[in-house]
Amino acid sequence: MTREEALALDAADPLARFRAAFALPDGVIYLDGNSLGPPPIAAHERLAQASRAEWGEGLIRSWNTSGWIDAPLRVGGKIARLIGADPGEVTIADSTSVNLFKLAAGALSLRPGRKTILSEAGNFPTDLYALQGLAALLGDRAALKAVAAADLPGAIDEDTAVVVLTHIHYKSARRWDMAAITAAAHAKGALVLWDLCHSVGSVAVDLNGVDADLAVGCSYKYLNGGPGAPAFVFVAERHQAAIVSPLTGWMGHAEPFAFEDGYRPAADIRGQITGTPPILGLAALEAGVDLQLQADPAQVEAKGLALAELFIAEVEARAADRDLRLASPRDPAARGLHVAFAHPQGYALVQAMMARGIVGDFRAPDIARFGFSPLFLSYVEVWEAAHALGEVLNTGSWDQPEFRKRAAVT
Repeated sequence: MTREEALALDAADPLARFRAAFALPDGVIYLDGNSLGPPPIAAHERLAQASRAEWGEGLIRSWNTSGWIDAPLRVGGKIARLIGADPGEVTIADSTSVNLFKLAAGALSLRPGRKTILSEAGNFPTDLYALQGLAALLGDRAALKAVAAADLPGAIDEDTAVVVLTHIHYKSARRWDMAAITAAAHAKGALVLWDLCHSVGSVAVDLNGVDADLAVGCSYKYLNGGPGAPAFVFVAERHQAAIVSPLTGWMGHAEPFAFEDGYRPAADIRGQITGTPPILGLAALEAGVDLQLQADPAQVEAKGLALAELFIAEVEARAADRDLRLASPRDPAARGLHVAFAHPQGYALVQAMMARGIVGDFRAPDIARFGFSPLFLSYVEVWEAAHALGEVLNTGSWDQPEFRKRAAVT
């Protein structure tokens, strides 16, 4: 593709108008929205309002007068529209790791007599860590089994309580067939818990359409909720009254302000809330979700996949380095909206690109990872980034001491 052809695609892009809604620095091509989305301008404005007026002037009264107490369910209901769920099936609570722990334990409570938690070897580490911690806590009442992706469908058996998978793999962007895996688990009497961190706001998700049971997800990637933004949790309505959460905090109580000594869980999605909602984080997140809801989901996914295809094609057409290898699925339908290239000097490659104002990230041991957020990226930016990567590879400009020095966050 020529640069002029990329510009023509931008001119016809129905999502191009969203670029102006983001506070992006000049001179930067940001290909890391799959890790941390940039701030919507509305988030800055909403945070100022929440801090100065609601917190600063309303003080404690704002729990009622500014709707703080309703925020987890209100924002959760908006996210429900992005993942094919009903409003009463999603709430904001805690972090992804905490929610994964809660729902995996809850799945075991829904399948008494079964103890296997089945996951994928190489799944996002924090998911495996949380499941390892749960299994260690429960002793002989639970066991984590992690198998290769190719072996996972056949590993679901009559002792499987729950299958825990990340819909889009954090490193390779490989996409699971959500409907097929959910059906396979249900055929064996097992539940499925989906991690939607790399899915929500990027690709089509229809939880109720595939009869999903449980899901979690973060909000600081494609939802642009900000660093450390609170996570969300989905529990299908049919499971809400029976599921048992291991973290019984006051906001999950049927009547939090009755201040009873004994815990009575709310029988609906509120039972998955633990502690006091993070109001400032919710304020920023709601601005990001409101912006996402203005876009056509089909157009979002189609553009993201097209941007990724453009990047792959342009890099492979220009990079003469034989050590470079596409580590994502070749088929666009089989991956999410980021692309992984493997290279022995992947970290240095990413640092050399950053020195040119093109931001990606690195995942050990050798993955240079680039994300394609459809709401703020243009075709010409992706074209330019691909050409820059080809030049960095062909000239060996990555081979500098400052590009090899590892930072704490990669």
